[in-house]
Amino acid sequence: MSGFAVHGSFSRASTISSNDFRPGVALELDNAPWRVQEFLHVKPGKGAAFVRTKLKNYITGNVVDRTFRGGETVQQAELEKKETQFTYVDGDDYVFMDNTTYEETRLKKDESWSKYLKEGAEVALLVWNGRVISVDSPSTVELEVADTDPGLKGNTAAGGSKPATLETGAVIQVPLFIIQGEKILVDTRTDTYLGRGSKS
Repeated sequence: MSGFAVHGSFSRASTISSNDFRPGVALELDNAPWRVQEFLHVKPGKGAAFVRTKLKNYITGNVVDRTFRGGETVQQAELEKKETQFTYVDGDDYVFMDNTTYEETRLKKDESWSKYLKEGAEVALLVWNGRVISVDSPSTVELEVADTDPGLKGNTAAGGSKPATLETGAVIQVPLFIIQGEKILVDTRTDTYLGRGSKS
């Protein structure tokens, strides 16, 4: 599943049950596209079940808390994908080139997708009502460790972690045995270390 959990495009009539909410699901509420950031199914001892969510507006970046009834039907946002290559950064703008038309698209930096993005990466842009609104980040990326404290000899098992700065500038916790220059796999949805990548 991708970071934003959008696969192709949805029909405007597509709906989803609140029981099926997951991080990255795209909803259309109040004529705007929203991304499910967090969700929690609550089943009280008395009364009906409900789903507590944290939603982020794709366009404004606003984050709100919203509660839905258990099993409530909600409209999905009709998002389409546009295949591009991330080419360079220009100030706060991230510039992407359409793989078919070679046209450039600019998006303002957003930590939700930019922190693991490196130049040359093939990524899909998310389009809503003809407007590019975000980047469909891959759920897993391989990045090089740019800086971290020296590894500990013989410490190859779990049992401790340390911060590591990746080549994109993002900082995550990694096992003590990871060294500078090594490539690692990162889960972009949870900001967690998954394992060693290909040989550096």
